[in-house]
Amino acid sequence: MSKLRFRVVETAFKKKPVAVAVPAERPSEYFAKYVFNKEKMFRYLPSKVYAKLIDVIDNGAPLDRSIADEVAAGMKKWALEMGATHYTHWFHPLTEGTAEKHDAFVEHDGKGGMMEEFTGKLLVQQEPDASSFPNGGIRNTFEARGYSAWDPSSPAFIVDDTLCIPTIFIAYTGESLDYKAPLLKALRAVDKAAVDVCRYFNPDVKKVVAYLGWEQEYFLIDEGLYAARPDLLMTGRTLTGHDSAKNQQLEDHYFGAIPPRVAAFMKELEIEALKLGIPVKTRHNEVAPNQFELAPIFEECNLAVDHNMLIMALMRKVARNHGFRVLLHEKPFKGVNGSGKHNNWSLGTDTGILLHAPGKLSEDNLRFITFVVNTLMAVYKHNGLLKASISSATNAHRLGANEAPPAIISSFLGKQLSQVLEHIEESTKDNLISLSGKQGMKLDIPQIPELMIDNTDRNRTSPFAFTGNRFEFRAVGSEANCASAMIALNSALAEQLVEFKKDVDELIGKGEPKISAILDVIRKYIRICKPIHFDGNGYSDKWKAEAKKRGLDCETSVPLIFDNYLKPESIRMFESVGVMTQKELEARNEVKWETYTKKIQIEARVLGDLAMNHIIPVATQYQTDLIDNVYKMKDLFPAEKAAKLSAKNLELIEEIADRTTFIKEHVDAMIEARKVANKIECERDKAIAYHDNIVPMMEEIRYHIDKLELIVDNQMWTLPKYRELLFIR
Repeated sequence: MSKLRFRVVETAFKKKPVAVAVPAERPSEYFAKYVFNKEKMFRYLPSKVYAKLIDVIDNGAPLDRSIADEVAAGMKKWALEMGATHYTHWFHPLTEGTAEKHDAFVEHDGKGGMMEEFTGKLLVQQEPDASSFPNGGIRNTFEARGYSAWDPSSPAFIVDDTLCIPTIFIAYTGESLDYKAPLLKALRAVDKAAVDVCRYFNPDVKKVVAYLGWEQEYFLIDEGLYAARPDLLMTGRTLTGHDSAKNQQLEDHYFGAIPPRVAAFMKELEIEALKLGIPVKTRHNEVAPNQFELAPIFEECNLAVDHNMLIMALMRKVARNHGFRVLLHEKPFKGVNGSGKHNNWSLGTDTGILLHAPGKLSEDNLRFITFVVNTLMAVYKHNGLLKASISSATNAHRLGANEAPPAIISSFLGKQLSQVLEHIEESTKDNLISLSGKQGMKLDIPQIPELMIDNTDRNRTSPFAFTGNRFEFRAVGSEANCASAMIALNSALAEQLVEFKKDVDELIGKGEPKISAILDVIRKYIRICKPIHFDGNGYSDKWKAEAKKRGLDCETSVPLIFDNYLKPESIRMFESVGVMTQKELEARNEVKWETYTKKIQIEARVLGDLAMNHIIPVATQYQTDLIDNVYKMKDLFPAEKAAKLSAKNLELIEEIADRTTFIKEHVDAMIEARKVANKIECERDKAIAYHDNIVPMMEEIRYHIDKLELIVDNQMWTLPKYRELLFIR
């Protein structure tokens, strides 16, 4: 195995950038080449069918199934012209990945031959086996039926020879078994609630859209080095490995020159992404060695989520063309930065107004303040739930690790916005409102200049930061489906906006002028949600103590953090806005606890295998060589001199014995602890047992393995080291 390590290192050093064929057309010409977007719909669908479908996509009109056959015929015609031979319903089960089953466009023609066929029924609905996907007990093997149903708001696309149709996935009994169904419900809920509030300021607003711009961080590792690390292969992260002498301390990788092999990978990835309609824009080196980032232009939230799931699959595929493996795990390497996926989120109206952006008029700024404060209220009320929405066994390694947001949700606002909110809170209503002749109401709210978009400072320790015209939810993990965070955030805001309108209408009903009523409620909310506002250092112990005093959720155990989904206020919120029922929430938590357990279980088994089959044999072999050397020294030199010359070797022999004994004993103890935990029937209790008992054992075992790595002869060590994994590119 040590020979394998040096062989793959040598091969990796010799690799050159792969040539990438660049299309002759400009990106604008091949953008969305493989997407059945509105342009293709216009060309391939009858005009009446096109108009009805656009009404469904743009306005959320009910889908008229009578047009399904004609849509399917047009979609099939386009797909066949593009070389497609198969189709699939493409959905997001509760696995953090995507699922697809490919069927050919063929049916019997009744004459002993075959014909290409794709009906409206096949487009609109199919029946995957729901019991074979995570379902939290909603489906069993003997009652396995589930349905995938077409989502017209996200366009179909072609990957290789397959037409992929974005769909939701639900149980036969109607419960959602995926991320897309509740996301669409959450987006609809925030649309309705936000429109009602917007009409205080502009009666013409008919639709509010949630926008999302994700920033995908990742590591690239040479495929040979990856293959020589069983832990990377099986878990996506290194379970052992001592720090490299040089890692990121010189701060020379961030925004540095992109290595040639990586640049070639990025070039091909961007070309293929653009062909699939993913508007990728930014690429750069991240902070850690061999860590990079990709970011697109903002899109409508549902489409942005689909595009992120698609690009993660595309990254894995393209990386292999360049002799890389892409690591999307939140913390593949100990001691250097992990990877996140910042979710830049905002709301916009069909009249072209960004609701989280300041305006030129004081009335515009009142609308801006209204949506900012309601967002803060939603985050404050449901800070534990938002933390649960981004929590996982993998993201737990990253959060609060002095490179990522802490495991306490708070919101950074910046100096200007903080001063505005303080001014509103401290001023009386009469001070804020004055009558001014023909101009009507004037609001004494300090003007927030458009420069503010670039004028808010950046606080990397804030999990939910205001950044000028949007909020940046930075706690989301790089491997996660963005939908999880977006479901929680948009649902919470929808509930809050409904509450806001109720409070304002109540005051208006008592005879208070509209602007005055809005300001009264806003002032009250500013005081209530004050605990969520924090512009300081989120990494400090002082903040942890302060956050606890403020009543924020400070739990760090992932299985316990998941409890936030089942708190009465969370269930009430999701049910009140029509996003998820208590039964669905309970089922999802069962999946979350079970997934947590399985991920830790796999890691523990892999670590045990590495310890017993790699580390201990190599350490023992080196120890044997040292012992042999000590005996030979005794043969060569007088006893006193031999003892003096062998003293350091004897210390090493003893240290190796102590550490290998500790590792062996604790691997055996970890196996027994797993056996005990595995007998626990309650998924929550089992996950807690794995968190409380197995995870600390793994850390202890790793500590001693990493110490052995510094001692054992480098020529003997079988696993590629951090200096090789992180600096060969």
